[in-house]
Amino acid sequence: MKNTPILMVSAKKDDIDKIRGLGLGADDYITKPFSPSELVARVKAHLARYERLIGSSQQENDIIEIRGIKIDKTARRVWINDEEKQFTAKEFDLLAFLAENPNHVFTKEELFREIWDMESIGDIATVTVHIKKIREKIEINTAKPQYIETIWGLGYRFKI
Repeated sequence: MKNTPILMVSAKKDDIDKIRGLGLGADDYITKPFSPSELVARVKAHLARYERLIGSSQQENDIIEIRGIKIDKTARRVWINDEEKQFTAKEFDLLAFLAENPNHVFTKEELFREIWDMESIGDIATVTVHIKKIREKIEINTAKPQYIETIWGLGYRFKI
């Protein structure tokens, strides 16, 4: 543990010894005799304070987990059954968007607008190409996709 609380236990009771100990980095200074229950209470209090301080400053990653797929949006990493797979930026964005909106059918035009941030004037066939590449990385059998389904005549949905 980094920045672990330090408690000094000593027989030296003079103020100068306590000041020196605290000045050297101790978080607490306990002199003998002390009761074991007091020591345990002090250790617990320091650990709780440490956890509060660390927990409040440490941000958790934004992670989506669905049936063997783990998408870490913060780190932009993807694991399929605990094996990390590499995705291009747009493949990652498309996969994450679909996984964040499961069972929602999106047209190719909607996906193109959302991921490529352009109006549908561009070539929406790029959505089809990217879906194909994503399926090659996440599906066991691309002919029978278990995750990203084609809804004929409409678009695609991420099935949960």
